Amino acid sequence: MPAVNGQQYIDRIDQLKTNIWHEGKKITGKISEHPAFKGVIQSQAKLYDLQHRPDLKDLMTWKSDTTGERIGTSYLPPRNSEDLEKRRLSIQEWAKLSCGMLGRSPDYLNTALMTFGTSAKMLEVQSKQCAQNMEKYYEYVRENDLALTHTFIQPQVNRGSFYIEDSSEIIAAKMIDQNDDGIVIHGARLLATQGGTTDEIIVFPSGAQLPQIDGTVPYAYAFAIPNNTPGLKFITRESFDYGKSTFDHPLGSRFEEMDTIVVFDHVTVPWDRVFIHGNIFANNRLYNDSGFFPHTTHQIVCKSIVKSEFLLGIMQKLIDEINISEYQHIHEKISEVIVGIEALKGFIYSSEKQAKMNQWGVFSPDPDPLLAATQFYPKIYPRFSEIIQLIGASGLVSIPTEADFKSELKPDLDLYLQSSMSKGEDKVKLFRLAWDACMSAFGSRQILYERFFFGDPVRLATNLYNKYNRKQFVDRVNEFLKSDSP
Repeated sequence: MPAVNGQQYIDRIDQLKTNIWHEGKKITGKISEHPAFKGVIQSQAKLYDLQHRPDLKDLMTWKSDTTGERIGTSYLPPRNSEDLEKRRLSIQEWAKLSCGMLGRSPDYLNTALMTFGTSAKMLEVQSKQCAQNMEKYYEYVRENDLALTHTFIQPQVNRGSFYIEDSSEIIAAKMIDQNDDGIVIHGARLLATQGGTTDEIIVFPSGAQLPQIDGTVPYAYAFAIPNNTPGLKFITRESFDYGKSTFDHPLGSRFEEMDTIVVFDHVTVPWDRVFIHGNIFANNRLYNDSGFFPHTTHQIVCKSIVKSEFLLGIMQKLIDEINISEYQHIHEKISEVIVGIEALKGFIYSSEKQAKMNQWGVFSPDPDPLLAATQFYPKIYPRFSEIIQLIGASGLVSIPTEADFKSELKPDLDLYLQSSMSKGEDKVKLFRLAWDACMSAFGSRQILYERFFFGDPVRLATNLYNKYNRKQFVDRVNEFLKSDSP
């Protein structure tokens, strides 16, 4: 099957009948019609439709080297700089459609799977079968254009440095058995974004593992299964799409990605879907040896550029709307945002310019600029939201609803809430967009998401410190110290 369209995606998700629980009730019926999910499903469907636009077909798809069918560019393993550029442009084309607000748009996990699929031989330390499983799964997903969710982390029971789970009941999901049918997983994992709106879930290792006292490694596993696998359950948080109109919640009504807790109740994972099962070396080297970091971070930063540009557009429109462009503090704030956007572009340019072929024959961005980006963006995104608040000020709480404007109050609201450019209804529509971007539940979740998307900021700093090669600079200082005085 070639790249799917939006309706094919919707039909497939509806047919799964995934076990999803929302506000204490199991969801029945079509998930695409449920108030908490229909907005994001419709938005994601538009992404798939974009692959079929005649003027974008060559950018958004490529011919499979397996079937010859056109499949999504996000699965493309770049072999040269042109491929890497094509990936960037297609990522940003999708991001423009979602204003950069879909952090888990399909291209994120498609990219991750591409890195694992092309480096599958590293899993031979577990077994040749596991390596073949990964290769076949990559081909299966890309040829059928599946939508994926994933989970990286364990429940936050105790974040102490030396915590070892000793509860009489299993909390963090682990392998409890291996038999003729596969491995058996029991417990919970966090935090599957779009857990109910995808075809399958990939479960990645949660980090470096050590054997338990008995020598077993129950948390060293990786696999992929359909979302409707028996024993698999998704428990949602409160939805930030409150069923309001696009006027009232212009972003939340379209792009609310549900985050879910994933519960595995004695779930059997068939052997042909198992990638790691107990091998510490495969578990602990998966991310470093696969090319996962440079490619997924490249995708993320490309998306973040588009997202930041959209916020800049909101800011400038607010400035124009209330006629405050003459003030120097406004110039300073907007300049701050421009510097942030251009820095992100610089990270991408530098990573692509210094890209090299990795050991698996995949042309990969230089990780150093991308490591810097993981430190930079979590700091500037909350500041961008703050700047919107400082520009909008009290206008961000003077935001009647669409129902108000459809009532007899409309003449009063159009008069008293008008701006230098617009009548009250149009001005409020803009200010509600600004509010939804930075102050609503949806906007606040976006801030939290960007703060911690890459992980703990302090650990990220340690990662950058450890991986950034500074030897040549120290050598330069040493050479200077050895030189004779002038």
